[in-house]
Amino acid sequence: MADQTTDLPITRTKPPKAEFYTYFALIFAATLPLAALTWLLAAARQGRLPEKGPLARAWSQARIITPMIFSA
Repeated sequence: MADQTTDLPITRTKPPKAEFYTYFALIFAATLPLAALTWLLAAARQGRLPEKGPLARAWSQARIITPMIFSA
């Protein structure tokens, strides 16, 4: 008798669609001013520039938020 519990189906990930990129761009544009503000405040408090710039902060926030919208 064959053991069929070990044969897992191969799942393929689909490339993101235009809708995903549209939401990503909107969320990125919305988070950019806040990321710039927090970057400036952190620079003023620490007296030096933070490691991540405002673009990198907004990009990472958009990368976190956008998939949450599509998984809901």
